[in-house]
Amino acid sequence: MLTNICYINKREYDRSDLVSFKDIRPQVLNLLLKDYPDFSQKNFISHEELNKYRKLYIEELVKKETKEINKLEKDVVEAIHSNQLLSENTDKIFDLNLTLGQKMADKIAEFGGSWSFIIIFFTFILLWIAVNVIALMEKPFDPYPFILLNLILSCLAAIQAPIIMMSQNRQEQKDRSRSEHDYKINLKAELEIRLLHEKLDHMIVHQNQRLIEIQQLQLDYLEEIAKNKLS
Repeated sequence: MLTNICYINKREYDRSDLVSFKDIRPQVLNLLLKDYPDFSQKNFISHEELNKYRKLYIEELVKKETKEINKLEKDVVEAIHSNQLLSENTDKIFDLNLTLGQKMADKIAEFGGSWSFIIIFFTFILLWIAVNVIALMEKPFDPYPFILLNLILSCLAAIQAPIIMMSQNRQEQKDRSRSEHDYKINLKAELEIRLLHEKLDHMIVHQNQRLIEIQQLQLDYLEEIAKNKLS
């Protein structure tokens, strides 16, 4: 019966209980050569010692997988924090750039479209009519048909209309700025999601490769177990 010496533990084994250099899988062989760089093609290693390196290789695969998952999480966090956040209140930024006249126009337009203005306006008209009809019946300063009042109302409408238009134009600019801001956020989110998909695809490919390697090692175990039962 042929026998050989195991290069690792220097013990003598039956030839069927040893594995030659060329029959060791490259991934496991690389680990073995790190500890025993002089191990060459003329040497043998026992199944017992080889199984230790197989287990060590599987442990390294698991550790590497865990590190890659943690690295993926860190990369995502860094990618988010390294770029300036686009989410911001565009209305406040827009309002900071307004001139005094634009701010006054917005305030006037806001007041002109409120119930307060309607109540004050009708109260003023009623008081004007009451004063000229009742209080100053003999010498009213604006007798019926209240020409002065009509003039004041016409002037108010003439001034109020362009002020409201100015405010509406700025509201359109604000809406346009808000739309551009939303587009930037959506575009950034789309790019980050695409980046995440690429990283996940890359990680899945590596996982599949490692699973194949682990399955190959398991097949080696099964072959050894089958040989031992046959012997």
